[in-house]
Amino acid sequence: MTALAAEAGHSGGEGFFAAPEFWVMVAFVILVGFAFRPLFRKIAGALDDRSAAIKRRLDEARELREEAQELLASYQRKHRDSAAEAEAILDLAHNEAASMTERAMGELERTLKRREQLALNRITHAESEALDEVRAATADVALDAVARVIAETVTGEKADALIEVGIEELAKKLN
Repeated sequence: MTALAAEAGHSGGEGFFAAPEFWVMVAFVILVGFAFRPLFRKIAGALDDRSAAIKRRLDEARELREEAQELLASYQRKHRDSAAEAEAILDLAHNEAASMTERAMGELERTLKRREQLALNRITHAESEALDEVRAATADVALDAVARVIAETVTGEKADALIEVGIEELAKKLN
């Protein structure tokens, strides 16, 4: 500073406050301070506004995240509930199928017994009819044989009368 004062032609006793460069510098700093003060306020306000907007966005994002977590938890509960319900429905279906199978097997068994009884009745009836047919055929053969034997051994009117009486009696006894 003394060098600055010496260059300006001042003596070392006056100080640097007497130098015009000092006052130009002070005036420049004050001018820059006053000129840029509103600019700094605008920049600071813009930064404050931006900071507030970012904070609002963060708060909204936090709220959205919480809502998303609640929805996720809700859907997970619904999924568990529906899975349990599906399991219950499946168990019910299995039980119902087993019950239906049991009923069908019982019905099948009853139907088979009924058909077996019908078949046995038919067989018995067929046996009875066959025996009746065999008896009738036997009777016819016997009648024919008796008629031939009597015809060969008995002759005349007496033979004819005996044959007719015998045939009538035999027919009555066999039927």
